[in-house]
Amino acid sequence: MTDFDDQRTLAEKLDAADPLAGFRGQFVIDDPSLIYMDGNSLGRLPTRTKNVLANVVDRQWGNRLIQSWQDAWFDAPQRVGAKIAALVGASPDEVIVSDSTSINLFKTAMAALAMKPERNKIVTDEFNFPSDIYILQGCCDLLKDGHQIELIRSKDSIEMDTESISLYLDDNTALLTLSQVVFKSGYLYDVRRITEMAHAKGALVLWDLSHSVGSVPIHLNDWGVDFAIGCTYKYLNGGPGAPAFLYVRRDLLDRVQSPIWGWFGDANPFSFSLDYTPSDQINRFLVGTPGVLSLLAMEPGVDLILEAGIDRLREKSVQQTSYLIDLFDTFLAPLGFTLGTPKQPEHRGSHVSIRHPEGYRIARVMIEEQKVIPDFREPDNIRLGIAPMYTRFIDLWVAVDRIRRVMQDRRFLQYSSERQMVT
Repeated sequence: MTDFDDQRTLAEKLDAADPLAGFRGQFVIDDPSLIYMDGNSLGRLPTRTKNVLANVVDRQWGNRLIQSWQDAWFDAPQRVGAKIAALVGASPDEVIVSDSTSINLFKTAMAALAMKPERNKIVTDEFNFPSDIYILQGCCDLLKDGHQIELIRSKDSIEMDTESISLYLDDNTALLTLSQVVFKSGYLYDVRRITEMAHAKGALVLWDLSHSVGSVPIHLNDWGVDFAIGCTYKYLNGGPGAPAFLYVRRDLLDRVQSPIWGWFGDANPFSFSLDYTPSDQINRFLVGTPGVLSLLAMEPGVDLILEAGIDRLREKSVQQTSYLIDLFDTFLAPLGFTLGTPKQPEHRGSHVSIRHPEGYRIARVMIEEQKVIPDFREPDNIRLGIAPMYTRFIDLWVAVDRIRRVMQDRRFLQYSSERQMVT
């Protein structure tokens, strides 16, 4: 189809046949005319989260007070971690909810490096989220024993040649760490193959699942992954600043040590011993008292993903990204946009990047005048995030229609290219 109205008819038919359509009503949508395309950065608020928070504040905190630690709070990092484990193909006792993604990266990276004291090279890529690279730089600075970072380069800034990664791995590589879905282009790595390549060189592997958990199937145990981390406020809809999670393969637990020792990671935290004895479970990667309100507010979003089923979500995500790319090819490419995301479904996650030299100003008009909320990533990427739980096909059609109007009216020329604090 090339007629834009025909594409709208197709979107309506796809929505009518969508087996996941009922989940949209499980989220707060105050303004139905707003097209939200940023669920890959901050997921919508689940309606049941409001009830959970009311219960936590009014009954658990307000009524039960400190007794709620015994009732429901103390084991929450393990309980919610076990639910996330079901989403990432891990055993319930291999995942814990703790701290932020960056802190968890620090803990697992330092633990991995300590297991390979004879090696001093860390391999990552230019696609990795900058905070991940900063954490790795900090690890090198802290160790001060010759550790260095080597960046894998891409030929096109969109995809990576998987087999070329082997050229960066050698007998001095201690750790390979990558994001399963990269944050700009949405490129999806072959975790199994790359993990096998690293293990063949004797290196450990750490995956950042922040842009993949809740949107693509993950099988950490089957893939032989050593460590993984991830955030919960994107596709898991855990809320702004929701706590992150980390995974350690069970057979490594008796050989790996968290670099940050805290009382929640102790084998018996309420013994109040002055000598630290790490737990022999995944708990050893806990540090201090968890933020209970944000932790429990995150749990309903995880429950919704489990109810919907990750395979069904992935199937719809592929349908929607394919539909959006078809719209892009026909109606946006002629307007000066280029595609910043792989066309092959097996090579992309659940967001589509469209690129334009005026991408920043175009995004500003979309948000402030057209009621379409994407986000912008330097230098020219407008990211259109698809969250299959609540994104409809008609939302994609409307988003493209409004982008066309922005380009036809050239309203973006009225906006400054000076960057705001948050893009």
